[in-house]
Amino acid sequence: MKQIFFFLIMLSPGLIAQNKDSDLETQKSFEFTFEEYLGYVKKFHPLVKNANLEINKSQANLMAVRGAFDPKIEASFDQKQYKDKNYYSIFNSSFKIPTWYGVEVKAGFDQNEGLYLNPENNIPNQGLASFGISIPLGQGLLINQRMADLRKAKIQLKLSQAERKLQAVEILYNASIAYFNWKRNYEETRLYAQYKINAETRYKGVASLIKQGDKRAIDSIEAGINLTNRKLSLENSTLKLTKAKLELSNFLWLENEIPMEITDVLYPEKELETSIQETLKTNSLTHAEFSIDDHPKINALENKINILNVERKLKANSLLPKINIAYSYLSEPQYIENYKFENYKIGVDFSYPLFLRKERGSLKITKLKLQETSNSLNLERLQLENKINAQKEVINSLFKQRKFVQELVKNHQVMLNSEERLFSLGESSLFIINSRESSLISTQLNEIALNNEFYISNSELYKIMANPE
Repeated sequence: MKQIFFFLIMLSPGLIAQNKDSDLETQKSFEFTFEEYLGYVKKFHPLVKNANLEINKSQANLMAVRGAFDPKIEASFDQKQYKDKNYYSIFNSSFKIPTWYGVEVKAGFDQNEGLYLNPENNIPNQGLASFGISIPLGQGLLINQRMADLRKAKIQLKLSQAERKLQAVEILYNASIAYFNWKRNYEETRLYAQYKINAETRYKGVASLIKQGDKRAIDSIEAGINLTNRKLSLENSTLKLTKAKLELSNFLWLENEIPMEITDVLYPEKELETSIQETLKTNSLTHAEFSIDDHPKINALENKINILNVERKLKANSLLPKINIAYSYLSEPQYIENYKFENYKIGVDFSYPLFLRKERGSLKITKLKLQETSNSLNLERLQLENKINAQKEVINSLFKQRKFVQELVKNHQVMLNSEERLFSLGESSLFIINSRESSLISTQLNEIALNNEFYISNSELYKIMANPE
C-alpha cells in the first residue's frame, strides 16, 4: 500500500508539469498575440511616427524649392524733396515669371519726374511700360541651380520614403526581439514554477515515507536540495521576466503618446511558431526567390545616385561661360499696342574664368562621390542576396532542430517516468530521479531557447527584407 501511495505521489508532479490549465496560467487570462503587439508598435510608437515625419519634411522641402519658380512682383519708390523743390521722384515696378529652362519673362512700369532727375531716368510724363525676356545662352540654359534643386527635392522625397521603411523596420525588429525575450522568460518562469511544485510534492512524499520507516532520512536531504534549487531557479527566472516586461513596455504606446505597461494579466502567444512567418510575411520567402530590385536599401542608394547625377550635370554646366542676353520692348502705356522696333532696351552679360580650377575640382569631386555610391550599390546588392540565402538556410535548419529537440524532450520524459516507477518499487534512488528530472529540464530549456532562435531568425529575415507594411 505504501508503494502504491508513493507511486501516485511521484506521478502527480509529472502530470502537473504537463498540465496546461495550471493555476499559474489561469491567472494570466489574456493572450497578447505577436501580430496584435506589432500593430500597436506600427501605429503608435513615437520613433515610427518620426520616420513618417521624414516624408513630411521632404514634402515641405519640395514645396519650398518650387517657390523658386513662383512669379514675383517688385516695386521701389525713391523721392527727394528739399526747400520746396522736388529734386526727383522715381517709381519702378516689375512682374517676373521664372520658367523651367532659365528663361525669365518680365513686365514693368516706371514713373519718374523731378528737377534734378538723372538723364538716364528721363521718361515720358505718362510713364514707361516694358515687356521683355532674359535668356541664358551658356550656363543655366539646360540646367541651373533652381532646376537642379527641384529635381533633387523630388528625388529626395523618394529617398525619404525608402529611408522611412528602413527606420520603421529597425524599430519593428527591436520590438520583435523584446517580445521574443518576454516569451522566452515567461515560458522559463512557467517551467520552473511547475517543477518547483513537483519538488515540493516529492519532498512531502519522501518525508511521509520516512516517517513510516519506508525510506532513509538522507532522502529528505536530497529532496530538500532539489527543492531549494528549484526555488532559486524560479526566483532568478522571475527577475528576468520582470526585466523583459519592462523592456517590452518601451515599445507599447497608445494614442496621444500614452505609454502602456505589460502586466501579469497578459501572456505571450502560445503557438507563435505556427503564426510568426505569416505575421512577418517570411513564409513564402523561405521557399521562393526574392527580388531585391524594390528593396529600400537599393532604392535609397539608387536615389542617392540620381541626386549625384543631377549635381554632376549642374557642375558640368558650370564649365560653360556665363552669357545672359536680355531684351525689353519699351512703350508709353497708351501706345503699348503699336509696336516699334526702335524702342527697346537690350543687354548682354559675359563672364568666364580662365582656368576653371574651382569648377573642374567640384565636378571631379562629384564624379568620385558618384563612383563611390555606385560601388556601394553593387556591394549592397551582393550582400543582400547572400544574407537572404543564408537566413533562409538558418530558418530551415532551426525548423529541423526543433523537431529533434521535441523528440528529446519526449524521450527524457519517458526516462523520468520510468525511473519514478523503479523508485516506487525500491529499485532506484531519489538522486537518479533528480538527475533525470534535471536532464529533462535542461532539454526543455533548450527547446525554449531553440524556439526563440527560430523566432529571431524569422525576424532577422524580416529585417533583411525591410518591408514594414
